[in-house]
Amino acid sequence: MTRHAKRFIYIALLMIAACCIAGCGSSKAGLVEGKVNVVTSFYPLYDFTKQIGGDYVNVINLVPAGVEPHDWSPKSRDIKNMSGAQVFVYQGAGFEGWVEDFLGSLSSKSTVRVVEASQGANLITTDENKKEFDPHAWLSPLNAQKMAYNIKAALIEADPAHKDAYEQNYQKYNAKLTELDARYKQELAKTTKKEIAVSHHAFAYLCRDYGLTQMSIMGLSPDAEPTAQDLKQINAFIRDHQLKYIFFEELVSDKLAKTLAKDAKVDTLVLNPLEGLTEEQIEAGEDYISIMDKNLKNLVLALQ
Repeated sequence: MTRHAKRFIYIALLMIAACCIAGCGSSKAGLVEGKVNVVTSFYPLYDFTKQIGGDYVNVINLVPAGVEPHDWSPKSRDIKNMSGAQVFVYQGAGFEGWVEDFLGSLSSKSTVRVVEASQGANLITTDENKKEFDPHAWLSPLNAQKMAYNIKAALIEADPAHKDAYEQNYQKYNAKLTELDARYKQELAKTTKKEIAVSHHAFAYLCRDYGLTQMSIMGLSPDAEPTAQDLKQINAFIRDHQLKYIFFEELVSDKLAKTLAKDAKVDTLVLNPLEGLTEEQIEAGEDYISIMDKNLKNLVLALQ
């Protein structure tokens, strides 16, 4: 039996089990009556959907707070929510390794509207394989606008009675994303340095849009192990460009970044790839735009 066939059977069995059991490590939220139920695969899509859907939608974010989504996979409760929702939104571009099997397991009678949020966004191919894409497109506010548009279109299709509200909410949020892009352009144009050292190769879109260059300790997945040559190269990059900081992220261990920073005699700062929020950030009312503004503040500090 092929690996794909085994994964297909696994997903199908989970869908059956979902009718009677709830999975551990999954979203505690559930479907509700009287609203458009939307399930999103990770945080930015959740935030975009809430901003656009407002009071007319019930949004379920699959990946729990504080969990890094790259290697996350759905449990039985998640399968049940995705299968029963009116809209399912995922990033695409290879970000969710489990999505293809889930979509393939859906019944031909399924009415769930599936949205690949990155469809139509200006994507970057990976260095290793020009047929594969860097999935971190949401870190470009311009791509975020396209993703938000795709979500808005799906909500209108699912709930045409509230088309005007979705259009108005989208226009207001789109304006905020335009302002965010303008802040990045204005502030980063003033910096003397244009190079950043990061723990996770997640910022290609941000670098492309604002004229920066990243050197990462790890690859597109934050848990990829760097080689000795990788560490040698980033040390040389830090030294050659006289960098003062290495950026790390909050949802994975900062041990390697801090060890490397100590060896290179530099400090560390957070650059959040916005793959998820911590419980503390959620309680503080943080969202995509507020975290992106904090990223900008730290970038400006590091690039002086």
